[in-house]
Amino acid sequence: MPPQIAILGWGSLLWDGGAEFDRWHDEWRYDGPTLKLEFSRVSKKRLDALTLVIDPQHGVTNTVAWCLSRRKNPQDAIADLRCREETTIQNIRALVLAGPVPEDNTSKEIAAWANERKLDVVVWTALPSNFADQVKHPFSVEEAIAYLKRLPAAGKAKAAEYIWCAPEFIRTPLRSAIEKEPWFPAREGNLSYVTRNNSIQNPFCVMVIGGITRLWRRLVRKRAV
Repeated sequence: MPPQIAILGWGSLLWDGGAEFDRWHDEWRYDGPTLKLEFSRVSKKRLDALTLVIDPQHGVTNTVAWCLSRRKNPQDAIADLRCREETTIQNIRALVLAGPVPEDNTSKEIAAWANERKLDVVVWTALPSNFADQVKHPFSVEEAIAYLKRLPAAGKAKAAEYIWCAPEFIRTPLRSAIEKEPWFPAREGNLSYVTRNNSIQNPFCVMVIGGITRLWRRLVRKRAV
């Protein structure tokens, strides 16, 4: 019997995985392990928007999503995720349940969850928070909001895109605070793209996935201070 290989997701992997990545996994499920997440990574490929990462220091616990890889070899599943993330293999973690479990809390939480489901391997993106290195200030909600306000219009649009389309069940202090900011484009109902029943909640996110962001940029530019 081939190994049961799980892939964890909590950000754009769920709503913008890409055709090549998506063809190698089954449907997303929403009862994954509980991990500490925050929008604390400056993403160059998203015009310096802040993206969700596992952040043991500043993150808060959230139940993440997961899916089963269609690969039979764990190394292929790792390669799928590495290619989708456009990162190095060092930034992809793989936990083999038959082997020793690292002592960090993230690995122990994932191992306990995976053992209950009789999984063999769990793979996830392990990009760290880089806020302090990139912004030259320690991360805090106040510093993150000030940083986002300094972004040019295109960067603000990307930040809005990512926060709007992040799964609705992922809640962090920064997300809650930024959505109340007067300069941040107002929410009209539930703008999250992914819900626990995998339904599309708002057509704006469909537009974004299709690459239509000009409207968002105009909204951000109009509201920017």
